[in-house]
Order: sequence, then structure tokens, then C-alpha cells
Amino acid sequence: MTPPVVHSLREQIREHIVEGIVSGRWKPGERIVERRIATELEVSQTPVREALRELETLRLIESAPNKGVRVRNLTAADLEESYPVRAGLEQIAAELAAPVLGRDCSALEPHVAALYEADRLADGEAQVRHTVGFHRELVRAAGNAVLLHTWEGLGIEVFTALSIRWLGTVQKSYAEEHQALIDAFRAGDPRIGALVKAHVLGCAPAPEHADHIEHAEHAEHAGAAPPAE
Repeated sequence: MTPPVVHSLREQIREHIVEGIVSGRWKPGERIVERRIATELEVSQTPVREALRELETLRLIESAPNKGVRVRNLTAADLEESYPVRAGLEQIAAELAAPVLGRDCSALEPHVAALYEADRLADGEAQVRHTVGFHRELVRAAGNAVLLHTWEGLGIEVFTALSIRWLGTVQKSYAEEHQALIDAFRAGDPRIGALVKAHVLGCAPAPEHADHIEHAEHAEHAGAAPPAE
């Protein structure tokens, strides 16, 4: 069992807002009222403002003078473009982490075990959480603070969740794909960097799903359910 992660108040608020965007509570173009969130969560407006700034950095929301903060009208390209950057970072991380993970993959194994259960139950939320957890531990094992900070700055969890919800980027087996990476680390496979890069790029949204965001938005505004994914 993975130890519980203690999040700061700002991170908890950020996750609350992200969940609202992912679930469709706040739709593209809709205003997010800082004061209302603070009242709802019974916190001051300062950490809410900090969380909103982080999400603006991730390009999930946008602010304009006299117009407040609104959810960005994200396109498929917005979700797709982070994958090549992430793949390059994780290739470097895998190569740096190879000696460490070749000896001990215990940081990765709980996430794979959880993914087998998530796959069995078709639990999309758990699949996202443990997929991101696996990759975070992989990057952390590289022992490079700059690399980890840069990776975290990509908003991996947010964009993974949005890609699955809006673009249907569902893998056949999350657990098996990640178990294969553990096996490669243990075997000392010299191609590990390329394998991890290919794995990440393989998770990128497929071109045929490029119009799903537009379809989903139109369906939600019309009061109908988005197309099945």
C-alpha cells in the first residue's frame, strides 16, 4: 500500500478546481468565481488565488482585466502537445534512474498492483492516479530536482485526466504496460530510455479523437451526454 500523500491547502484547492473542470462543473468559457470557491471550501481567498494562478500557468484557465477568470476553450492540440515534451523528459529520467531501479523497483510496484485492480474494475479515476504516480516515482528515482520540477510543471495528472475524458485515450491495459517497464528496468535493458519514451508517446491522443472536445462541449451545452468513448 502506498503511503498517504499530504497535500498543502493550495494543492487541495487546485485539485478541487481541476476536478470541477474535468467533471464538467465548469465548462469551457465559464467564469470561476474566486470568492465563491473560498466560501464553498471555507478558506480565505489567498490560497484560492494561488491555486488559480497555478492553473493559469498550466493553461487550464485564463484571466482578463474586468472579466475575471474563465476556463480556457481547450483544443485537442492543447492536450496533445505536452506528450512529446513529457516523453523527452521521461526518457532522460529513465536513463538516469536505470541503475537505481535496476536494483530496486519497490517505489513503482504498488502503483502497478493498484493498476491491475483499477483495470479489473474499469476505474478510470484510479487508472489516472496510479499511472501518474508510477511515472512520478520513475522521474523521482532519477535524483534530479530540476528534472522533477520541470516534469511536475507540465500538469501531467490534469492533462491525463482531461485526455481520457475528452479524447478517449484509454490504454488496453494500464497495468501490463507499466509492468513491462518494471521488467525492462530489472533486466537492465539498454533501450530503457527509448522504451519509456515510446510508452509515453503511445499514450498521446490519437488523431481520430481530435474533434471529441468540440462534440463533448456541444453535447453538454445541449443537455445531452457526450459521445461514448
